[in-house]
Amino acid sequence: WVGMSPPEIPPGEPSIEAPLSGQRLDELAIAAADSIVADDRTRHLSTAYLPSRHEVIGVVERLSWLLFPGFIGPRAIGASALHDHARRTLADVAGPLFHQVAGALRYGNEAAKSRGFESHCPECDEEARSIVDGLLGAIPDIRAALALDVQAAYDGDPAAHHTDEAVFCYPGLRALWMYRLAHELHCRSVPLLPRIIGEHAHGETGIDIHPGAKIGQSFFIDHGTGVVIGETTEIGDHCKIYQGVTLGARSFEKDERGNLKRGVKRHPTLGNHVTVYAGATILGGDTVIGDDCVIAGGVFLTRSIPSGHVVRGPRADVTLIEHGGGLG
Repeated sequence: WVGMSPPEIPPGEPSIEAPLSGQRLDELAIAAADSIVADDRTRHLSTAYLPSRHEVIGVVERLSWLLFPGFIGPRAIGASALHDHARRTLADVAGPLFHQVAGALRYGNEAAKSRGFESHCPECDEEARSIVDGLLGAIPDIRAALALDVQAAYDGDPAAHHTDEAVFCYPGLRALWMYRLAHELHCRSVPLLPRIIGEHAHGETGIDIHPGAKIGQSFFIDHGTGVVIGETTEIGDHCKIYQGVTLGARSFEKDERGNLKRGVKRHPTLGNHVTVYAGATILGGDTVIGDDCVIAGGVFLTRSIPSGHVVRGPRADVTLIEHGGGLG
């Protein structure tokens, strides 16, 4: 029984025998421990330097109290209490965020690795303080960007009755505000944390936005499920994409040793005022979709499109059969 005591056996009921003998438990434990030692790709026996997913997501959710006050967090703040609310929220997240960033930097710092992960890394702490200050200082700019995203969601969806609905209900906006936080950390070269945030948003919304993607202002993801936006994607201002859209890589270049090349442009670029309808796939780092283009649903695209064009795939044949006539 994990985390609890075995249930009490009512009087008169037969006792429950242990499913495994002590000897068998020892044999299984030795086998499990040996498998852990044998492969370091799936274990860390010392984790003081590793970020905590739980702590990272806790910081992100608390920061949402500043991104969307009233929608998330305390229900009533009052104009006179805004300063205190902001100060208290920033004070609550600053310490945990510092420890998570410092741990991630220690994880990625080769100098720290040479000393051993358990030893103190003063340069990591100093950099972490600067990163935390910069991220928290960017909150007003992130809020300004999200306000435009909220407006884009309302303007782009006739089913929306108010901008509040977009904040409360739209998975695209939830994925986007987490992306904008993660992107700030990515731009500051923080290991692991941006991906933890991005994959948390992915799990909650079904929308996969790599923190390294560059997304402009007034962006709207309608419906959203199944959207994939790759690491080196660039999206201009006032763009709109629908569910099932993939902005991905056409292929993966390899070096002379056969290893995947990293850090190269693999994903497409969308200009301003581009709309990509449901199920479209656009691939390739050299694929550029010009301003004011519309990509129809289901299109598979691997080449650039000049500005001001509509891209459609071949029309499917439609056959009409009288009801009851069968398909044979």
